[in-house]
Amino acid sequence: MRFSLNDEQRGFAQSLDDLLGDADVPAASRRWADGDGAAGLKLWKRLADLGVSALCVPEAHGGLGAGPVDMVVAFEALGRHLVPGPHVESAVLAPALLAASGGGPGLDALADGTTMVTVAAPPLTPFALDADVAHEVLLLDGTTLFTAAAGEARTSVDRSRRLFDVHRGEEVGRLEPAAAERALDGAVLACSAQLLGAGERALATTVEYAGSRRQFGRAIGEYQAVKHALADIRVALDFARPLVYGAAVSLGAGSPDAGRDVSAAKAAVSDAAYLASRTALQTHGAIGYTEEYDLGLWINKIRALTTAWGTPRHHRARVLTAITAVSP
Repeated sequence: MRFSLNDEQRGFAQSLDDLLGDADVPAASRRWADGDGAAGLKLWKRLADLGVSALCVPEAHGGLGAGPVDMVVAFEALGRHLVPGPHVESAVLAPALLAASGGGPGLDALADGTTMVTVAAPPLTPFALDADVAHEVLLLDGTTLFTAAAGEARTSVDRSRRLFDVHRGEEVGRLEPAAAERALDGAVLACSAQLLGAGERALATTVEYAGSRRQFGRAIGEYQAVKHALADIRVALDFARPLVYGAAVSLGAGSPDAGRDVSAAKAAVSDAAYLASRTALQTHGAIGYTEEYDLGLWINKIRALTTAWGTPRHHRARVLTAITAVSP
């Protein structure tokens, strides 16, 4: 078996990198955090034109019907470039919930990006991301899907993640427990892919800085302590990456162990990305958390995503339960 991306997936990733690399996403993220969504919404439309919004929508509704591996490719790029907005909710979770429940906003409008949907699913994710910008707000309560309205705003360590309480509205539909679990696993996996991309960006930024910042007549990257710290990040990310993509394969194949695999990926990549952010800050010094320096945006994003869609402790407990379960 060959565990590598095909040419189409590599081309898709390159197209996303080309688009986002030219878009000054950090500036759009700062404006999004301040309540100015114009640049972020423009970016949303351009990503929809590339097919990001349609990835997980069934082909019968104008979507691409792509698998979890394709979704991971896209969301790794979104994390690498710090893209704001409820992409996990609108492009991954909402299509799965609506397709399984048979109600709510049209899947066709999700596919072409004209409708932005956000979802709260307590206790895993009790708040709705960007509910003030989204066209539709949904609430998943167990296996029942409801419409919802935005309530009080909550503060995240990542200011571009605008969180809101939700108030339950009318029932949209009911899902089979397995369908609800699979939908949530898709969202967890998308968050894991974002963390992988963000961790890689934090490492790349730090390696570049360590090669240019000089102390005592030498680049700080030449010092053994710095080299070893950066190598530890490289190893952690390299171990997390196959878990993320392996979970995507497992989820796409409908494996009974998919939930375990997704949780293992989320726990591992959370640790790796958090290590990348902490080491990046230590290497850069005080400049790393200033408002003006872009690295601080990635540090805060990683800190927020580490606990989004289930904390590492939650996912480790889920893995432990799965591997210690006694078969009947």
